[in-house]
Amino acid sequence: MSRAIILFSGGIDSTTTFAIAVQQGFEPVALSIDYGQRHRLELEKGREVLLQFPVHTQIVFPVDLTGIGGSALTADIPVPKSREMDQSIPVTYVPARNLIFLSIAAAFAEVHQAFDIFYGANVLDYSGYPDCRPEFIEAFEKTLRVGTKAGIDGSCFRIHAPLLKMTKAEIVLAGIRLGVDYSHTHSCYDPFPDGIACGKCDSCVIRRKGFSEAGATDPATYRVYPS
Repeated sequence: MSRAIILFSGGIDSTTTFAIAVQQGFEPVALSIDYGQRHRLELEKGREVLLQFPVHTQIVFPVDLTGIGGSALTADIPVPKSREMDQSIPVTYVPARNLIFLSIAAAFAEVHQAFDIFYGANVLDYSGYPDCRPEFIEAFEKTLRVGTKAGIDGSCFRIHAPLLKMTKAEIVLAGIRLGVDYSHTHSCYDPFPDGIACGKCDSCVIRRKGFSEAGATDPATYRVYPS
């Protein structure tokens, strides 16, 4: 069984991606990044989510991005609520986040000889992030081939983004077919101190819409339920 590194936040996308990697026969290593995120609750929830999978290893890796700032998730900037979403890049974008995270994943891949790296990138129901596009994935794979010892030695890094062209509803349905329990997953960018989701940020709205269009019950609890 080949090992794979899965970037894992504990949300719908990363949980479904994890289940897909398991279904494809990989031995998964969940890599969760503690980057000083406003919604750090996702790390705690992620540990609960992983309990449903019989075989897993989790690494929680600290990298403090608050020193960079520039995002509502890592700095004292309000998280937008009830906004009209379009393809512009919102202030919840964390500068170079997936570039940083995938670079860390690639370093672990070299050490663990796990050259398959999964992450839950999606270009349809998302908030306009540039590091969730096919062009980025292709360019990053090329970078790993020329910028790592493993790549120079002939190892083939593969970046898997199985959700790339799926709607949020399709992602939810894919997870349900794989038997995923979404009850502990966390999506909200700005949860209340008691862990209740705000219901108004982009992530809450997209999540709620996905479950609704999938005809499935969203197990999350919201302070205000998104329409």
